[in-house]
Amino acid sequence: MGIIKKSFISASVALFVNILLTVINILQAGKRYPDGRTLKDIIGKNPDEAGFNDIEKLSRKDKMQLFYTAGCPDFMSLKGEYKAKVLSGGVLGPASELFTHHVFPTGGITLKTHWEGKAFLPEKQNSGYGYNLFTDSSDSAQTLRIRKFRTYMGPTTIGRDGRNSIHLVYHDFNSGAVRSMHDELRKINDRLFICAGYMALGGGAINPAPFVLTGEPAAWVGLDKN
Repeated sequence: MGIIKKSFISASVALFVNILLTVINILQAGKRYPDGRTLKDIIGKNPDEAGFNDIEKLSRKDKMQLFYTAGCPDFMSLKGEYKAKVLSGGVLGPASELFTHHVFPTGGITLKTHWEGKAFLPEKQNSGYGYNLFTDSSDSAQTLRIRKFRTYMGPTTIGRDGRNSIHLVYHDFNSGAVRSMHDELRKINDRLFICAGYMALGGGAINPAPFVLTGEPAAWVGLDKN
C-alpha cells in the first residue's frame, strides 16, 4: 500500500473518530434548556452554600443543566480577577482540559502553563473587556495576563431558553482557533459562577465545555505589556 494511500486512510480514521467522539460528547450534555429542576434539586443542597466540589461531582448533563437553570448576574458587579477551574465530564473532557492548560495560552503547545482564572472590567452598562490568567513555570514561576476578550450581556447562544448570560467573545483580539471562542457565564451564588465555552472547531454552541469561577475577586491588574 502506497504512502499516500496509508496517510489518507489514517487521516480518514482520525477524522471519523473525532466526529464520533464529538457526537457522543454532545449527547452526554443532554437537552439545551432547563428540565424543570431548581438549582437546589440539581446540586443537592442550598445553592448559596455550594462550592466547586459540589459542582464537580455532577455528571456532564447535570453540570449543563446547572448552567441552563442559573440566572445571569448583574453585569456591573463582575469586576476583578476570579479564580477558575475546568469541570470534568464527557468523553472529550480530558482533551478539553489539556487544550485549556497547554494550548489556549499561546496557540502552541506549552506544557508548563496552567489556566488559573479570568478578569473582568465593565466599562459601560453593557460593555467591557477582560483577560485570562495563566501560570507559567517554564523559567521562573510567573503569572501571564493574556488572551483578551470583550464582554456584554445578552440572550444565550448555548442554551435554548432565551434568557441572558454574560458573554465573553474573543474574535476581536485573537487569531487562530481561539478567534471563534465564546464563553457564557451565569451565577450560582456570590462566590460561584457556572460557565460554559465553545469553539467552532469543537462543534460550536451545541458542544460546550463547562467550567466555574470561584471565590472573592482579587483586584484588577490589567493585561501584560507586549
